[in-house]
Amino acid sequence: MPPIPTHARVVIIGGGISGCSVAYHLAKLGWTDVVLLERKQLTSGTTWHAAGLIGQLRASQNMTRLAKYSADLYARLEAETGLATGLRQCGSITVALTGERHEEILRQAALARAFGVDANELSPHEVARMYPHLETRDVVGGVHLPRDGQADPGNIALALAKGARRAGASIVEGAKVTRVTTADGRVSGVEWDADHETGHIAADHVVNCGGMWGRDLAAQNNVTLPLHACEHFYIVTENIPDLAQLPVLRVPDECAYYKEDAGKILLGAFEPVAKPWGMNGIPEDFCFDQLPEDFDHFEPILEKAVARMPLLANAGIHTVFNGPESFTPDDRYYLGEAPNLRGYWVAAGYNSIGIVSSGGAGMALAEWMNDGEPPFDLWEVDIRRAQPFQKNRRYLRTRVTETLGLLYADHFPYRQMATARGIRRSPLHEHLKARGAVFGEVAGWERANWFANDGQARAYEYSWKRQNWFDNQRAEHMALRTGVGLLDMTSFGKIRVEGRDALRFLQRLCANDVDVPTGRIVYTPMLNARGGIECDLTVTRLSETAFFLVVPGATLQRDLAWLRRHVGEAFVTVTDLTAAEAVIPVMGPRSRDLLRLVSPDDLSNDAHPFGTAREIEIGMTLVRAHRVTYVGELGWELYVPTDQAAHVFETLLEAGGQVGLTLCGLHAMDSCRIEKAYRHWGHDITDEDHVLEAGLGFAVRTAKGDFIGRDAVLRKREAGLTRRLVQFRLTDPEPLLFHNEPILRDGRIVGHLTSGNYGHALGAAIGLGYVPCKDGETPAAMLASDYAIDVAGRIVPAEASLAPMYDPKSARVHA
Repeated sequence: MPPIPTHARVVIIGGGISGCSVAYHLAKLGWTDVVLLERKQLTSGTTWHAAGLIGQLRASQNMTRLAKYSADLYARLEAETGLATGLRQCGSITVALTGERHEEILRQAALARAFGVDANELSPHEVARMYPHLETRDVVGGVHLPRDGQADPGNIALALAKGARRAGASIVEGAKVTRVTTADGRVSGVEWDADHETGHIAADHVVNCGGMWGRDLAAQNNVTLPLHACEHFYIVTENIPDLAQLPVLRVPDECAYYKEDAGKILLGAFEPVAKPWGMNGIPEDFCFDQLPEDFDHFEPILEKAVARMPLLANAGIHTVFNGPESFTPDDRYYLGEAPNLRGYWVAAGYNSIGIVSSGGAGMALAEWMNDGEPPFDLWEVDIRRAQPFQKNRRYLRTRVTETLGLLYADHFPYRQMATARGIRRSPLHEHLKARGAVFGEVAGWERANWFANDGQARAYEYSWKRQNWFDNQRAEHMALRTGVGLLDMTSFGKIRVEGRDALRFLQRLCANDVDVPTGRIVYTPMLNARGGIECDLTVTRLSETAFFLVVPGATLQRDLAWLRRHVGEAFVTVTDLTAAEAVIPVMGPRSRDLLRLVSPDDLSNDAHPFGTAREIEIGMTLVRAHRVTYVGELGWELYVPTDQAAHVFETLLEAGGQVGLTLCGLHAMDSCRIEKAYRHWGHDITDEDHVLEAGLGFAVRTAKGDFIGRDAVLRKREAGLTRRLVQFRLTDPEPLLFHNEPILRDGRIVGHLTSGNYGHALGAAIGLGYVPCKDGETPAAMLASDYAIDVAGRIVPAEASLAPMYDPKSARVHA
């Protein structure tokens, strides 16, 4: 074993493909003081037994960008290092056995076109021609991605390690990290144990690439890294005579994938109910180990596979394999710096797509560490989306029984998790449940998405067409538009910023001017140095030194981290108050009528104008009423102490009969907001999207003085926009939009939708998406083009607008 240094700029923990990729890319960026410590041998955890499928199309543009980078990297590694990676771009075929799955893969093909990935739609006859061993009598159709392929995972990792060493990194096997040390809120190094020798490496950065060991290691430092190992099964046949090279084949309706390799077939499974493993910790001596065979568990997959590919009936089984892999609660891996510990980085939890992901993930994390900000929007995999409660081991082992199988499940829009539910509940939860609420989950919160009618099943019936709640959503949507609706948005993140320097602190972070009178509400983004949108929030001034921030529930941990990271020497406290208050929005043109029935306070425009908050009486208690809206109508968000929320709800409901009050869910709120072209962070606006190109220049005040991102705003104003966020309405009322559908301008793909829903008041599906601007192009010239949206291969004409199509002057909001 080589000598272990006592100092390093960064220590990487774990020698699988993820750790080797991070080491390789940091070294390529000139970080010569890089040390990777592997507890046993390189690749000995999960990498060595991975199937090595290289599928370049992922669920979003940036995840596809990372996967394509991985494939390109693996293609050139052999020439660079002399180690063969086994990369073979044999293509892949996905077949559909149902109409719903066919719709899904046609939408994936459209997505591929938008992302620049080669994709060809296949008839059943074409599937049979390209994969002659397949039984295709019940195949509805397929999609072929010719640049997909397969590779040797272990050799890729070893090639990355060799490249890292050549660039100056140190890689030490047989050295286990026992603890990450810290000082003053950031990492200070690692303690290690090797052959009964121990030591400490002082380091500025530590990267947890520990795979299935990563959760327990992170927990030592109170870092949330929710992942859990599951058993993953595959078999390898004996050699099959005259078997030609074949594309990778996926039959998701039978939970199976097939890989031809050297005249054999590897058959793998992503079964609907998986087997968690390692509940009591991973054995200390685990290294290149297999788990016990469980043929009974695998047999249903094999039976269908033999019927699907009859040649398997006569092929002997060479290997029955069962090995552990890490899975996460939402089927997405974790990347980035822990929100509560500076210098503690994570790249782990790859959900069985670690080979195709690790090349790009290593690149992105290395650039993030080097530059201090991610190279592009990585929110889908950002470690800051993890919720602290998700460290719970019972929660994880329950949830991952489902997430393994979700890889090949139908990826229906609005699909909800079925396991590990009911953990975070509003104080109104049981009230809403009793009145027909059907719940969805975001960040662990149970939220009423829609309300079932009497006698209607209180469950989702999934489809790519109109789902069973479509008419319920329409009724709730129109209640918000024409009457009055009540929602529960207790899941909002609520943050109090207080102290002598609170105003100066927020003025530095906020793009808008928050130096306003007490009681005023300011909508504002927080920007990064590139002008991208880090946070999307409202700020309410409570007093000279206290402010109340409201953020999306899903981004609370991220937003708290952004705030706390910038406190510095400021005399200010940042407190999470999310659990302290319920939020009851009362929205619609009759919302004032309802509140007048339950409150003696004056709610006129003169007494309570839009954009103000004040304490009012409701029933026999006090609430803070914020006159703001995310649905585009007159309304108030009522902030109520959680212990009094039930009383306020009951009071509103009792009076609501006089004005036709309707309980509304989050699906209706979203369809209303998209009609009004209100942006949604994580879809329409991200840290990669410039605030001016997102159409949010009205919420930026450069004249107030310096703030983060101000220079980028001024530069963009001088240089002009290169793209704009546009609202679209399909001219055909039948098709549905969700997100990622390609946008065509004058017949050519120019982008994709960032979000979509049905606009019940506008009478058709509505989408938002960025469209590039030509040099010096005016908005009028931009809108003069012909626009269309690709919906599963069907080109549907669309109207385009830069102003909201619904109530463009916000007269209804200020009524």
